[in-house]
Amino acid sequence: MSGHLDYEINKELGECYLFMGDLDKAEEYYRKAMNSNGIHPDPYMGLATIAVHRGDLDAAFGFYRKAANVEATDKSLSGMALIEMERGEHEAAFGHFAQALDHNPENMVALYSLIRLGHAMDRVDEVVPHLEDCLAVDPLKHDIRYSLAGCLITAGRPEEAREHLERILQQEPSYARAVELKEHLEAQAA
Repeated sequence: MSGHLDYEINKELGECYLFMGDLDKAEEYYRKAMNSNGIHPDPYMGLATIAVHRGDLDAAFGFYRKAANVEATDKSLSGMALIEMERGEHEAAFGHFAQALDHNPENMVALYSLIRLGHAMDRVDEVVPHLEDCLAVDPLKHDIRYSLAGCLITAGRPEEAREHLERILQQEPSYARAVELKEHLEAQAA
């Protein structure tokens, strides 16, 4: 049992030192946690965060990948994807952001990054289901519904977009961006 206790203590100390900004101490305790009891993703995630703070994206990517190999989570997959995006590896980033959203449809970093990549790569139609999954969890996320409407317009589905804009405006009539986009749609249809 002491191995597990050592792991928990070292992981907690790593998190505390990271929070306080002492990267060297945080790294020391995350490495101790990594070696103390079995294999857990948390120390790798901590070491990835430290590497990002130090500007060492290659090391960070390696730690994110190790964490994902132990237990794939939306955070480890998003971490890998953000670095891939930074490197211009858009295809890989798109895939990892999509996988992250399969784990957690409400990961906003992954969702907004996927929207950006979808527009840049002309793959907006593949982004739509992820936006719908997020709305299935929380139908009142107007920013997400607005993004969905924009993607639907880009994907050539203006009627569906109009329905989403009307739904936003039923809940929040003063949502200016939805008002503007709906007016733009109506002007195009006329």
